[in-house]
Amino acid sequence: MTTTPGNASSDLPGKPPIVDLATWQAAREELLVREKAHTREGDAIAAARRRLPMVEFDGTVEVTGADGPVPFLDLFQGRDELVAYQHMWYDGAPHQGQCEGCTTTAWHVKDAAYLNARGVSFAVLTSGPWKEVASYVEFMGYTQPWYSVRGVDAPVGGDMGYLACFLRDGDRTFLTYSTTGRGNERVNASMGLLDMTPYGRGEAWEDRPEGRPVIGDVHDGYPSVAGQSCWSWRSDADGVATWGPTSRPVPQWTRPGATPVETLGRKGDHH
Repeated sequence: MTTTPGNASSDLPGKPPIVDLATWQAAREELLVREKAHTREGDAIAAARRRLPMVEFDGTVEVTGADGPVPFLDLFQGRDELVAYQHMWYDGAPHQGQCEGCTTTAWHVKDAAYLNARGVSFAVLTSGPWKEVASYVEFMGYTQPWYSVRGVDAPVGGDMGYLACFLRDGDRTFLTYSTTGRGNERVNASMGLLDMTPYGRGEAWEDRPEGRPVIGDVHDGYPSVAGQSCWSWRSDADGVATWGPTSRPVPQWTRPGATPVETLGRKGDHH
């Protein structure tokens, strides 16, 4: 659903059936059995994840952040573990031209205090040149540290769009885990909450009751990709889904004050 404050729907399509509380409770308890099994399976997968082997790499390799080049070891901030989001980058693109999924993921990590309390640091890595990255980070108001890994080999550099976990043992550094695609949803609390609602995410790939609306299954003639977070893709200045030259990833432009019109459109195309 795409309602806004003061513009709530009065005739929702495909509503769930209306029943009494006892009937609802019985259906809820039946689903709870499956939810608990899902949780236990998730615990078992996490246990297997903790038993994965790891790959050593050179922790002295330099990455570039707000204070200039620093060794990758510094990203641990003296802690033993590090979680990094590897953010994709499009050189020369205006702010709204960066990856929709990556901006959504990075936006959801505002504070790493609870990670820090468990001895885990957090950072965002990207292949973009630092000058462009610094401007983007300032505009977005990101609070976690960002670093350019341009020219750095995997596992620090290489392919972006991944969540990666690293471990240090003194001056030795190791890659322990990496995931991409829907594996990145672990960061995005909004997706989990939407999955609890009757209308869900409104994506084309979802299994939903007949009559429930789909949001973003086609973007101005461009079909959505199965498994992708279509609701986070693009909208115009009025919030209407589009794939036009003035569209932008939703999380960059729905927050208060994010209206620098000089960055709209494609590179060199100001509106």
